[in-house]
Amino acid sequence: MPGVIRPARRPSGWVPPGPLPAGAGGRADLLPQADEDLCYLSGEWRLFQKLEGHRWSLDDLVTAWVAARHLAGAAQALDLGCGLGSVLLMVAWKAQQTRVIGVEAQPERASMARRSIAFNGVESRCEVLDGDLRGLDLGPTFALVTGTPPYFPRGTGTEAEADHVSACRFEHRGGVEAYLAAAERHVSPDGVFVMCAATLEDDRVRAMASPLHARGLLHVVPRAGKAPLVSVWTFARSPGLCAHQALVVRDATGQWTPAFREVRSEMGLPPTPPRR
Repeated sequence: MPGVIRPARRPSGWVPPGPLPAGAGGRADLLPQADEDLCYLSGEWRLFQKLEGHRWSLDDLVTAWVAARHLAGAAQALDLGCGLGSVLLMVAWKAQQTRVIGVEAQPERASMARRSIAFNGVESRCEVLDGDLRGLDLGPTFALVTGTPPYFPRGTGTEAEADHVSACRFEHRGGVEAYLAAAERHVSPDGVFVMCAATLEDDRVRAMASPLHARGLLHVVPRAGKAPLVSVWTFARSPGLCAHQALVVRDATGQWTPAFREVRSEMGLPPTPPRR
């Protein structure tokens, strides 16, 4: 039984920007399997993901958006713990001359990311390495490093039975400290590390001793009047002030804010909901 190929849900008159994907090209492995869907990402690009379990979401979008602001002239980018490849592919969509490498410890998710890379036709400049980011050492050659560590230390909640789901949410292979240590080994002298973490971990991030310095902090607020849920940090090797900003996703009436519509537009997503 085949999986689900998601139809486009777009506002009238909106034309998706950016390059077209290569498509399946007759390859059976580039069609969704029974427990998968093939959903839209940026522009016309697509992503394979499971119908149930961890799926790409708001945190991936804002991480890629912040990262994209540091892409000028970046020859190479690295995504730590790339999972399904959503951040990796959004960065590659935004910077079409940049080589993007991901590293992922879960073989099934790494395989799905590679299929998405192939479907979108960017195998020549995107790849996923199998491995644990804690032992990775490719050298400090990346102008941009990204990472979205699991949000919860083990023992702080009920974990899903499926390891591929639990490891995305709980720290099976380390948390913010492990990601920052891996970034230290890979950020070029003038590069940046963009990391998305739970806002509840802000004090933990501030307490970390590292040669990298926090230069930016974006708090993502789901709705006006609510507390932020996730924090997107920007680190660099040079010290300086840490600019603090907030992105409110929905206003008090539940509508997307102008700022969030701009984020969506810059990353190739419709800036307004589709008409029903």
